[in-house]
Amino acid sequence: MPELKFGHYRDVEAKKVEVEGARDVTIRWLVSDRDGAPHFQMRLFEVAPGGGTPLHTHAWEHEIFIVKGTGAIALEGGEKPFAEGHFIFVPAGALHSFRNTGAAPMQFLCMVPSGTK
Repeated sequence: MPELKFGHYRDVEAKKVEVEGARDVTIRWLVSDRDGAPHFQMRLFEVAPGGGTPLHTHAWEHEIFIVKGTGAIALEGGEKPFAEGHFIFVPAGALHSFRNTGAAPMQFLCMVPSGTK
């Protein structure tokens, strides 16, 4: 049986996202399959002003919550702006990217199925 995990996000190491095309993005794996989470993983991304992720797709869904900042998600039909408090559902197979459009760092939580990267 997995143990309860409790902590502050700042105590989890922020690692640079090394995917080709990512600019000024870090990730903190808050809860993952390494913690014994059998179904979901929770990650916190931070994107510096002007930074973003490349346009990409996955075989799994994403559930996103914007913690702070402003940005835009690029989808096949164009871009949609977002800000603190917005949530986003990215279905499996949907082409998408995230971009910080503000002057301050942007943070978002991203939940994905366990076993995905």
